[in-house]
Amino acid sequence: MADRAQTGISSLWKGMSLTIRHLFTANGKRKVIPASSDNYFKQLEGTNTIQYPKQSLPVPEVGRYQLDVEIDDCIVCDLCAKICPVDCITIDSIKATELIGYTSDGSPKRIHAAKFDIDMAKCMYCGLCTIVCPTECIVMTNQYDRSVFGLSDLTYEFSDMTAEEAKEKQALLDQQLAERAAAKQKKDEGGSAV
Repeated sequence: MADRAQTGISSLWKGMSLTIRHLFTANGKRKVIPASSDNYFKQLEGTNTIQYPKQSLPVPEVGRYQLDVEIDDCIVCDLCAKICPVDCITIDSIKATELIGYTSDGSPKRIHAAKFDIDMAKCMYCGLCTIVCPTECIVMTNQYDRSVFGLSDLTYEFSDMTAEEAKEKQALLDQQLAERAAAKQKKDEGGSAV
């Protein structure tokens, strides 16, 4: 019986000493070091968790996180939407009647982006859209904490064109196409009469 009591007290002492040691260690802050550090997986001191949001882990340069689009550099080629395996990118384009301008790398812009939405709730962060973009206007940022209350808040709209402007640009395009069709028909009628 005395042996059991001694084992119980010994076991209780070990457990309580471990608990007390961790109690005082938890008040300390974890030293934040990058995963590339040699000592990253050998940390034995301090707490296991970081004091978020006061502390944050370093974000790797090649990390795959939140997508962002610089719409002024977008030529609306639609390659990002075509390569997306989960169809989280939605683009509505309107062909311009004339040259709109140039991107920062000198590419001519001839198409308006009436809608450029990315549904980050669907995104699987594969990075394919950033690879195929010829003007590098779609990039992955180092932002990873985008907590929202509703799924609809995870759909980001990057187009700077209003619905009224889109209707106006579409009307101009329709007018130009109608004029070209009329000129072509007139030319065909004139050629067949001769």
